[in-house]
Amino acid sequence: MKNDIIYKIQVQMKPYLNQGQYMKLTKTLINVLADVNVESEESIDLDNFELLEIFLSAKQVEGCSSKTLNYYRSSISKMLDELDKCIDDVTTDDLRNYLSEYKESRNLSKTTIDNMRRIFSSFFSWLEAEDYILKNPVKRIHRIKTPRIVKETLSDEELEILCDNCENIRDLAMVELLISTGMRVGELVGLNIGDVDFYERECMVFGKGEAQRLVYFDARCKVHLLEYLDSRTDENQALFVSFRKPNKRLGINGVEMILKKLGDKANISNVHPHKFRRTLATNAIDKGMPIEQVQKLLGHMQIDTTMQYAMVNQSNVKIAHRKFIG
Repeated sequence: MKNDIIYKIQVQMKPYLNQGQYMKLTKTLINVLADVNVESEESIDLDNFELLEIFLSAKQVEGCSSKTLNYYRSSISKMLDELDKCIDDVTTDDLRNYLSEYKESRNLSKTTIDNMRRIFSSFFSWLEAEDYILKNPVKRIHRIKTPRIVKETLSDEELEILCDNCENIRDLAMVELLISTGMRVGELVGLNIGDVDFYERECMVFGKGEAQRLVYFDARCKVHLLEYLDSRTDENQALFVSFRKPNKRLGINGVEMILKKLGDKANISNVHPHKFRRTLATNAIDKGMPIEQVQKLLGHMQIDTTMQYAMVNQSNVKIAHRKFIG
């Protein structure tokens, strides 16, 4: 009942609020009504898509990014449209058949289908917890086994080649910062000059779920960052900006395009921001950094996520085998 009330208020107020005000309103309503017993003889009937919007509001309050929320909305909406049933009538077989047919008709990978399964599980688990349905139909759909693919990292030589092929100090400083910190591309483009502490060689980034954390860069990166900032004549507070006036903050697509062109020039395949992050995690573990510290460095909530990024070098396994086993 509380969620129904919150939803009705959200719908009426949304046209008058920006994103920040909308989130503040939602959090305030949840906090204020937390200890309030709401009783009504008349229940408010919500359709499938109204329930979906309440669910997405809850995930937004938990800190999910707009990209994640859009992915949730798209995946769940398609499923609801296809099944065309009241939410509490959806069965396990309905979802199994939907996932199977969706995979076959679009020739999708097992990984993609398992991601959809997890999204549905989150949605129906929430519906069950909030008493909108009696039983979560996804509970009996087990995780889809997917092949573990060892994703590529950048070698020390490739990192040097990329740096050597940078045509300007901005791109060099950006590459050096990605190499040193392993930060996400969204965190990189969100950085302001004031977020960087050159004395301590660290900067504050805003990660997923609005979480803040410190990341650290080396002396070489510091030198190139200072040289880049010294070369700028604009007054934009963003750390990385475009060359063309009015020197706007670089976006994610801009950074990805710069790195792709740099990779093509250096004859290194598939250069993208996340590859630097994976490389940092792998190198850190290979050199003996405890996995818990790597987790903290990357800003992961779950250590299992860190383990997926860090693929232990096979040559190190061979050396360890000879040392400890013979």
